[in-house]
Amino acid sequence: MTAHLALWEDILHNEQLIREAAAIAVDAALLEGVLMRTKEDSNSSDVVNYAPFTLLPSIVPSTLFEQAYAVQQDFNLLVDNISQNAEFLEHTLASTVKVDDFTAQLFKIYKQVMKEGLAQSVFLGINRSDYMVDHGADGTPALKQIEINTIAASFGGLTSRTTAVHRHVLNVLGKSKDASKLLDNNPSKGIALGIAKAWELYGSDRAVVMFLVEDTQRNIFDQRCIENELWTRNIRVIRRQFKDVFEKASLDNDRRLYMEGQEVAVVYYREGYVPKNYNKQNWAARLLMERSKAVKCPDIATQLAGTKKVQQELSQPGTLERLLPNQAEAVTRIRATFTGLYSLDMGKEGDKMVAVAIADPERFVLKPQREGGGNNLYGEELKQLLEKIKDSPERTSYILMDKITPQPSMNYLLRAHSPLKISDCISELGIFGVYIRQGKDMVVNKHVGHLLRTKAVEHADGGVAAGVAVLDTPYVI
Repeated sequence: MTAHLALWEDILHNEQLIREAAAIAVDAALLEGVLMRTKEDSNSSDVVNYAPFTLLPSIVPSTLFEQAYAVQQDFNLLVDNISQNAEFLEHTLASTVKVDDFTAQLFKIYKQVMKEGLAQSVFLGINRSDYMVDHGADGTPALKQIEINTIAASFGGLTSRTTAVHRHVLNVLGKSKDASKLLDNNPSKGIALGIAKAWELYGSDRAVVMFLVEDTQRNIFDQRCIENELWTRNIRVIRRQFKDVFEKASLDNDRRLYMEGQEVAVVYYREGYVPKNYNKQNWAARLLMERSKAVKCPDIATQLAGTKKVQQELSQPGTLERLLPNQAEAVTRIRATFTGLYSLDMGKEGDKMVAVAIADPERFVLKPQREGGGNNLYGEELKQLLEKIKDSPERTSYILMDKITPQPSMNYLLRAHSPLKISDCISELGIFGVYIRQGKDMVVNKHVGHLLRTKAVEHADGGVAAGVAVLDTPYVI
């Protein structure tokens, strides 16, 4: 906090300057296209507003920022190796699929397509690995992974446009030297290049890229950033929902996927990561796409690789070494980002961890097998749930994780129709990774940019789409 206060001290408590800067910042965000549709009219762009963001960029220590980038290709490789390891997935998720219907349905489709034999030969991963800076007992800052998102990792588009807003704000505030230090960042271009390469390797000029999207599309501009990059490369993009796939999609004899008569080369999922995305028809549509030759991003094995149970299993001694044989340096880099992760499987070890967490709930976070933010439990809620399910197999659908303790800093969180007030804030850094495997050959493996999200300390959980966190830009020192 001290460094952040020292950096912006002359600005943070000058109310008139803050008010003027905030008005300029909001207009800059609108000019740059840092936009979301409104809650009231989530499927129309007739009325839009700026996506929430911080007034000032937040400090990220350069050593930890560089560490997060350096380990991303290792995580890409790890996720891809897990997705190809049927034995590992089956063993790791055995207890979870008994009690978690959503994971069980995904796993059922996975088993079916594996039994039939995969038609897909090109595999595209677009991941985002998320971290916080932990200030442990001795106060030394350390980079600790929260999770890895293997499906629908969002805000690569809007964060590509947020840096320009913060540069402008700093220039207006007379901090042009600081403005020049903000790093360029364009994940949307890197993500689009990954999709474009997968489309090219699929090998049909006439085929389209299909964005699979939700019914409610508030975050459409984030997706359009990637979509527009593809159109500039003369790659045709269509946007469809699960129900469209169920009603109008088909496979030919070679298991090529057709949507309304158009061959689909790549299916890019921006939905399908939570139970509410599915009904009986949507599960049927998912199976149809999984059985196809189209490049799914992600394929179902890669989605399973991103589950919390897999994350917890990776922290067990020897697991990384088995999944990344002869890659000791990669294993060391990955393991350095892990915090304590604990299984709640039935048995002595799980019983012990349940008892420890009930006795000291502030030490932990309870995580279900879900993406999308806003699902984790803390403190009293964590304690109450564990007391309720401690003797039930239901507990195995969760994992327990040590709570990370970042150091708060002061900032202003700009949200439409919200009062302007200073807040104690904590930040989460995400690194986007893209990889492509053709058969057994890794043809692309890179990091393509970052995302910084910041929220007030009183909000334990939730991202930008959940209405809790806001977009930010790292000021790397």
